[in-house]
Amino acid sequence: MSTGTATPRISVIIPTYNRSDLLRRTLTALADQRLPTTCFEVVVADDGSTDDTRQTVESFVDRLSLRYHHQDDLGFRAAAARNAGARLARADVLVFLDTGVLPGPDFLSAHLAAHQRPGPRRAVLGYTYGYRPGDPVAGLEAATRSRTPEEIVGVWGGSPDFQDDRQPTFVSCGFDLSRVPLSWQLFWSLNCSVPAADFHAVGGFDEDFRSWGGEDIELGFRLDRHGLVFEVSREAWAVDTPHPRADRDTTGTNPSNVLTLLHKHPEPVTELLWAWFCRHLPQLEDNRAWHLRQELPAIRRAVSYVRNRDVTAELAQLRDTVPAGTRIAVIGCGGTLPSGFPPAHLVDFDDDLLRRLPTDPAYPVHHGLGIRTVLPDDAVDVVLVTSRMTPLWRRWRAHVLAEAHRIGATVRGPLVDPATEVAAPSAR
Repeated sequence: MSTGTATPRISVIIPTYNRSDLLRRTLTALADQRLPTTCFEVVVADDGSTDDTRQTVESFVDRLSLRYHHQDDLGFRAAAARNAGARLARADVLVFLDTGVLPGPDFLSAHLAAHQRPGPRRAVLGYTYGYRPGDPVAGLEAATRSRTPEEIVGVWGGSPDFQDDRQPTFVSCGFDLSRVPLSWQLFWSLNCSVPAADFHAVGGFDEDFRSWGGEDIELGFRLDRHGLVFEVSREAWAVDTPHPRADRDTTGTNPSNVLTLLHKHPEPVTELLWAWFCRHLPQLEDNRAWHLRQELPAIRRAVSYVRNRDVTAELAQLRDTVPAGTRIAVIGCGGTLPSGFPPAHLVDFDDDLLRRLPTDPAYPVHHGLGIRTVLPDDAVDVVLVTSRMTPLWRRWRAHVLAEAHRIGATVRGPLVDPATEVAAPSAR
């Protein structure tokens, strides 16, 4: 189904599944945009609904320029639905909006204006009030049935509980995401926009994500590497409608999906992101982004501190004391191997040093901290943790040891005291 013939300036893509009532509220808010309806289109990407979703969409054909795509219900495939919607979209700017998110009247004008400003290509994060899946604002759901988004913001706008969940980070940087390291982790698909050309250039959402959470920040990661900057728009605001989330939407967890992200993009920053979700890190609870803001400078200092540290003697001692055929991993390998060093997985946080190592399938290299590698459980017999890990040992000792014991039967190294070191519980 499609309506409208003029090429729109901006396309809104809404993934949905058996939430026709919520979808109706979202479409109503879009029909009330101040931007003329001839300037935008709405693409509803249906992930296999069996309710009256299609009929709900059809009821808006006289109010919106609409396109509708239905895919078979093969489980949670929001990423595939969004991609299908993006393929149908005709505008140069794509807005992704979740079902049940109610845009304010200038929502689309604000997203469009952000992309029309001079400067670099950008991904825009729209401000989203009321997004609290585990702790909804009391009375908000009922209000969305009878009040406009403007009226809702007028009532609850000053309440701390009603603010965007990313508000502490936004405030800490004065709403200037150029001051936030790795701002791609704030790119949430419930309300965001991106140039269509860049979305398609990076391949859209990764359809390997088959449970709720993570596919949006993984796309943000690739958009960042593609050269886009990230901006937050308070003008492109919307209100999230509280609603129960079915098992289909929450099967699997953010941590498991962050592990998928790590396997796709293994490097120190994705290890840290995984650690925030999957390990008990009480010092991380106050701010989602703190670990990246605080730990990245620590990693840069560590790289400088041990750039010239030679650990070949430690590697040679291991070479001379293990039987032939021993499976080995080295955390903190440096850029030089002693002669005759046996095949091994080599991990280091200094990417420049890793490039000095031989290009040889016997020595797969991994850019990382050793907090969470891509190796499977019990992958090796011996893990050597070298003295190159010294500057990071106080911060991440327990977590590196947990990982070393997850992947290896024995852990050795000058920083490891077998009599006193106990591995932290591993999140496998």
